[in-house]
Order: sequence, then C-alpha cells, then structure tokens
Amino acid sequence: MTVTTDQEHRARPAGGSGSRKLLDTVLKVRELAIGAVLVVMLLATQLDNSDFLSQQGIKDLLLNATILVLVAVGQAMVVITRNVDLSVGSTLGISAFAAGDYLSGGGNPLVAVVLAVLLGAALGAVNGLLVSLGRVPALVVTLGTLYIIRGLDSVWVGSRQITASQLPSGFAGFGHDGLSVIPYLALLTAAVLVCVAYYLRAYRGGRDLYALGSNPEAARLAGVPVRRRILTAYVVCGALAGLAGALYLARFGNVDSGTGTGYELTVVSAVVVGGVAFTGGSGTVYGAALGALLLTSINSVLPSIGVSSVWVQAIDGFLLLLAIAVDRVVALRVADLLRKRAAETRSARHA
Repeated sequence: MTVTTDQEHRARPAGGSGSRKLLDTVLKVRELAIGAVLVVMLLATQLDNSDFLSQQGIKDLLLNATILVLVAVGQAMVVITRNVDLSVGSTLGISAFAAGDYLSGGGNPLVAVVLAVLLGAALGAVNGLLVSLGRVPALVVTLGTLYIIRGLDSVWVGSRQITASQLPSGFAGFGHDGLSVIPYLALLTAAVLVCVAYYLRAYRGGRDLYALGSNPEAARLAGVPVRRRILTAYVVCGALAGLAGALYLARFGNVDSGTGTGYELTVVSAVVVGGVAFTGGSGTVYGAALGALLLTSINSVLPSIGVSSVWVQAIDGFLLLLAIAVDRVVALRVADLLRKRAAETRSARHA
C-alpha cells in the first residue's frame, strides 16, 4: 500500500509538469498574439492619424509604458508564485514622494533613487513576511497594506506637493531625454526586464517560483524554500514599485498624496492580459511587459482617433475578463487532453 502511494505521489508532479509545459506553450502563443494585436492597432492608428507614429509619438508611447512595465515585471514575479500584491500603487506613491522630498532639499538624484528602491523593498518585505510567515492570504494582506501605506502617505504628505521646479534639472531631464526616439527611462526599464527574465529562466531561485506556483505542496516536498522564495518575490516587487516611483517623479515632476491611486488594478490587468496565469506557475515577464504596453497604447490610441478616453477603463476591464476566461478555458482543455493521454498510455500498457 505504501509503495502504491509513493508511486502515485511521484506521478503527480510529472503530470502537473506536463500540464504546465503545455499550458506555457499555449500562453507563449498568446504573447505572440498580443504582440501582433499591438502592431496592427498601432499601424491602423497611423493610417488614420499620420502623426501618431512620429518620432515624438513613438517617444511618448514608450514613456507612457515604462512605469507600468516596471511595476508589472515585479507583479508578475508575485503572481507566478500564486499570490498577488495590491499595494504596488501605494508603494509607488509614497516612494515617489520620499524621493521628491529628499531632492527638494537639495539631495543627490542617485541617492534619491536608491532611497525610493529601499523604501519599496522594505514595504515589499512586510508583505512577504505576512504572507509567507503569517500564512495570511495575499489578497487580504496586500489589500490591508494598500490602505495602510496610502494612509501613512496621506498623513505624511498632507496638502504638500512636489513640483518640477523643486527638482534638479538633470533629474527632470532624465525623465524626458533619451537616445533618438528611445527614452532613457525605456532603456533602464528594458535592462530591468531582461535581468529579471534571465533570473527566472537561468537561476534555481527563479525556477523555484514557477514550481511553487504550479504546486506549492509538491514544491515544499521537493525541498523548495517556500517562505524564502515568496519573500524574495515580494521584496523584488516592492523594490521595482519603489524604482517606478522615482521614475514617475522624473517623468511627470509632480507628486502629491494621490499619486499611484488605483494603479494596482491596471498593473494586475497588464500582467494577466500578458499571459501570466493568475493561478500561478505560468507566464513570463516579457508577456507582462507586452500586456502593459498594450494597455498604455490603448490609452494613447483612443484619443488620437477621436474616441473619448472614458472608454479606456472599460476596455481594460474587458481585456482582463477575456484573459481570465482564456486562461480558464485553456487550463481545462489542457487538463482534459492530459487525462486522455494518460488513459491511452494505461490502455497501451495493459494491452
């Protein structure tokens, strides 16, 4: 009886692994589809408005996407572990003001960025500890910290506001300048994206996140340090939200107590639309970046073709529901296909 149970236990990860590999293949195809939709949408808009993809137009598209892409990359790491961080908008806001408050007093821009990153990482660590050690559902924890951080931000900031005139000219210039049509912010975001993607693919810690999201119990039995991996994902997510806050300050030059409000929902939408399964264990940060680029591009496309921007949130919500529905249908189809294969294999062995 014990032998049979052990054999069944060993078989489950293999089946789950096959399911996830097949699901990953399907989701990668979806990433290509998102890229194709993005290209078609931009080209169609260019045909309707010949100035849309001018040098300044391309630069604006990239600038608009960089902040969301950066936060989406961190959020993707958390979602891959079958968790979520709803506090990223609040973390972005308080980190942006912390950097701005330091700079308005004559501080060094590089130190301001490091300060924002460290503050974001500390807030991410709080989330990670509550989820991993406290074993409190991530949705509950991060919903609570969303309001706590926002409340602290409101008390600290009050009616104050950081404006571009209070910032060093070089810091504000970094938020707008670049190499030809490629902004410096986009280059920095691309570097972060590539580094995180490489870590997830090439390092054991990154691969453990996928194993944890696929089957937490199997990952624990296989020796994966579950708590440490969850904590790492949240710390990175918080650090990137903090970095995004500093870049937000450089990009817009204006920060107050309302900065980042509601941003977490857009980030989650970008991640899920980009093919990162909300049930964990599947997807890539490249897909999350594509999802972010698609959502921000829609925000730019609608006004340029004469459609009111009030439709943006409705379209984002529709894409989110569509992505979740596609994930569910694909998961059910993959599971059904694997069951049929397993049945055929068993029949062949008995024959």
